[in-house]
Amino acid sequence: MERPLTQHISHETTPLNLKDYQKVGGYAGTRKVLKEMTPMEVTNLVKTSNLLGRGGAGFPTGVKWSLVSMDTEKSYPKYLVCNADEMEPGTFKDRYLLEGNPHQLIEGMIIAAYAIQAQTAYIFLRWAYKKAETELRKAITEAYDAGLLGKNILGTGYNLELKVHSSAGRYICGEETALLNSLEGKRAIPRTKPPFPAISGLFGKPTVVNNVETLAWLSHIVMNGSDWFKGLSLTATGGTKLYGVSGKVKNPGLWELPLGTTFRELIEDHAGGMLDGYGFRGLLPGGASTDFLIEEHLDIQMDFSTVAAAGSRMGTGTLIILDDKTCPVAFLHNIERFFALESCGFCTPCREGLPWVEKVLATIESGNGRMEHLDILKFQTRYLAPGNTFCAHAPGAAEPLQSGLKYFYDDFVSHINLKRCPWKS
Repeated sequence: MERPLTQHISHETTPLNLKDYQKVGGYAGTRKVLKEMTPMEVTNLVKTSNLLGRGGAGFPTGVKWSLVSMDTEKSYPKYLVCNADEMEPGTFKDRYLLEGNPHQLIEGMIIAAYAIQAQTAYIFLRWAYKKAETELRKAITEAYDAGLLGKNILGTGYNLELKVHSSAGRYICGEETALLNSLEGKRAIPRTKPPFPAISGLFGKPTVVNNVETLAWLSHIVMNGSDWFKGLSLTATGGTKLYGVSGKVKNPGLWELPLGTTFRELIEDHAGGMLDGYGFRGLLPGGASTDFLIEEHLDIQMDFSTVAAAGSRMGTGTLIILDDKTCPVAFLHNIERFFALESCGFCTPCREGLPWVEKVLATIESGNGRMEHLDILKFQTRYLAPGNTFCAHAPGAAEPLQSGLKYFYDDFVSHINLKRCPWKS
């Protein structure tokens, strides 16, 4: 089984330096793109590969690039931004790539920047990723010294400046326009769309924002082709995926597997199954802002369309497992408290609704809940639904709650009838 993204990453060794990365084919994709391909040819290659964004939304990467104007007289400067903020609870895949093989990301950013003809690129990095920042800055310095960044890269006339921006650290920066506001030194709140960043992004100029895992794919697609990329997957969507598992399993961790691997294979074969004495109740398939799936869903394939058809989102592909010895009400209360604290406060449903949800869940968990509280929670899942808020923060927060009420309703009722949490002695 091929593992293109992680084959050169090891817990036992330091990341590949520039010399070692080049020995295993590193920057060959950069040379091919800059010396043999036009920007349009690179974009079309990524389009035909069907590379979907790995940040959670699954939007076609090549289509996003094609929205950027190539009219050189009107559209300069342009910017490429790598979203390395990774604030989604339960998600740690980008950190693995950043710390394990930073040159792979840098090469991907050179290719993406060339495709849209950007001459400045930023890595918007989560503030807490100190090791990742150290390794990135080291690799960027190596790339500059080797003539792979800066002026006249490889003698081709193409210029690219790459900078690392360590963020102030807010969940809302996962939303690309809030990220751009933060990068400009403004308050991290989403912007009105349209215009979309491809038209008016960073500093009002055309901008593409891509995720770490998405960008890491580009050199491999350039060197191996779109058919190879599609062949890695078990479904019509191409590539492998970094899947993670956290919770009461025997072997929590992260694995690069063919896109379309089932939940059951990931949990039982790779994560080793549930810890002895613990049973499976449910999972969040793509971080905290996704709907619960339960036992009946374990044999479906983990790709964007299949998980959506099951009533959830694949999101980041990092599973959070709920076991039978953890109170689902407390589980949800912890999640909703996080989302309430991380609201940017821009729109009323999110600013007022999420703290209300958190307080109601705390009341139920403490044993002071009433049946009408469940009606309040159900109302809030509708009030916070897509179309009622300025961005996707509150709708994402509502997803685990609405599915939790659906699948674990009896647990809520037990709290109310017993006037205590059944999981507490």
